[in-house]
Amino acid sequence: MIELISQHPIVAALIAMVGLSLIFGAVLGFAAVKFKVEGDPIVEQIDALLPQTQCGQCGHPGCKPYAQGIANGEPINKCPPGGQVTINAIADLLDVEAPTLDEEHGEESEVQTVAYIREDECIGCTKCIQACPMDAILGAAKQMHTVIIDECTGCDLCVEPCPVDCIDMVPVESTLGDWKWDLPPRSENGTTDIIASDKVQLPEAHS
Repeated sequence: MIELISQHPIVAALIAMVGLSLIFGAVLGFAAVKFKVEGDPIVEQIDALLPQTQCGQCGHPGCKPYAQGIANGEPINKCPPGGQVTINAIADLLDVEAPTLDEEHGEESEVQTVAYIREDECIGCTKCIQACPMDAILGAAKQMHTVIIDECTGCDLCVEPCPVDCIDMVPVESTLGDWKWDLPPRSENGTTDIIASDKVQLPEAHS
């Protein structure tokens, strides 16, 4: 066997690489199971309710850190993009009273917007690309930039850094794919108010 390996160094190298791969794979697999870090389920649930704009208006670098903050007792009303609907949903999840939006962090917008770059005015400075938390802007230095609409969350973090003010936030038209019912308003005791008439008139049967 040793003589065979010595006569075929390439085969010997392949055998050595396969053996090392098996050893390292086994070590990494054991480490992944042994040192696995379990996530907090409540953090994941809160994060799923947040709008994922990663805008930082709540004082955190993204939605996941804010979800962690809420799980640790931070107020749930610091997310302007999510608005009152998100606050109500988180309040229902945590079984607490829903406060109103803290306007110190911004105002809720009833219309969803996305960034639009006036390409003829863009100088290719890349500052908007660096500011975008979603990597939703394409471009290169001294080249025209453009926004990937499907990736833009409307956080408007790209607007302020633009030195030539060529970025506008334009409203997004609702389609059947993204239209949804608004949650019913909440009463003072934290329950939802359902308005219904005392009498329901059924349609008359036609013979």
